[in-house]
Amino acid sequence: MALTYSQTIPFGAAAPDFSLPGIDGKTYSLADFKGKRALVIVFMCNHCPYVQAIWDRLISMQSEFSAAGAEFVGINSNDSSNYPEDGFEKMKEYAASRGQNFPYLRDESQQTAKAYGAVCTPDIFVYDSEQRLAYHGRIDDNWQEPAKVKERELAQAVEALLHGQKPSQTQKPSMGCSIKWK
Repeated sequence: MALTYSQTIPFGAAAPDFSLPGIDGKTYSLADFKGKRALVIVFMCNHCPYVQAIWDRLISMQSEFSAAGAEFVGINSNDSSNYPEDGFEKMKEYAASRGQNFPYLRDESQQTAKAYGAVCTPDIFVYDSEQRLAYHGRIDDNWQEPAKVKERELAQAVEALLHGQKPSQTQKPSMGCSIKWK
């Protein structure tokens, strides 16, 4: 497991469009999330311990913020031929076992990850109501032990957007396993 940190992406960058299949049988594009006050796109996968450690927190935040206009979306771009645990059928299994409440999409071509500049799992991008980048960083200050979290940076960024404010411009990068490129 090679520890990788997210890259710096300029604030205000437009969210790249995509057309990806979801585990629910639907195909999703960026337009499906138009009108959301906060759009959280998380490049994630099934096998990464960093993702597994925060998965339930993502589900909790979707529940916490959805009524106010936030939407979380998971995108798995990992090479499933060399990492079969990250294949589409396994995505369905993992999401079902966790009770996942947000779309989980498959980026088989890896073009969406490249367009976003995603490099690790999790790599978290938060877009405002105009689908402009407002936050790109970690979920919180303790990925391993939720009970010891003091700073919920992702939640604070989403809350700021939901209240018509900009998130703090001081953001710490996300970290995790490298995306498994083909």
